[in-house]
Amino acid sequence: MYKVIGTDGKEYGPATAAQLREWIRHGRLEAQTPVFVAGSPDWTFVGLLPEFAHEFPGVTSAVPPMPARPLPSHALAKSALLCGVLSITVGCCCCGLPFNLLGVVFSVIALAQISENPQVSGGRDLAILGLILSLLSLVMLAGFSLLH
Repeated sequence: MYKVIGTDGKEYGPATAAQLREWIRHGRLEAQTPVFVAGSPDWTFVGLLPEFAHEFPGVTSAVPPMPARPLPSHALAKSALLCGVLSITVGCCCCGLPFNLLGVVFSVIALAQISENPQVSGGRDLAILGLILSLLSLVMLAGFSLLH
């Protein structure tokens, strides 16, 4: 299965190879049309795919590869980082509660969901940083509790 980006900037698909060949014959796709093949890590161009290269006579394979789009960061990973930062910054007045606890929970959930489906969203680094800051805040809270 394939997805293509049309000249209007919209994404079309999933489509079969037969559908793409028909679109090529009708002039709807060119060799430089961006295409995503199911299971591949990056977008490429239709003219670079061996199964469609013969559809474009005279086109060389000198078309540069399309850079991969960065994955959007997972919402809970962003929330975990925010809670981690808040737990450290407001730790002076209220021991970072409830931000440190929320940061740990959000981080663990985000890391589990990102690990389950890494092709959908990124933000693993944000979730890890949020977890570290939240845990650091909890350690500081425990240290202050032992001193008093």
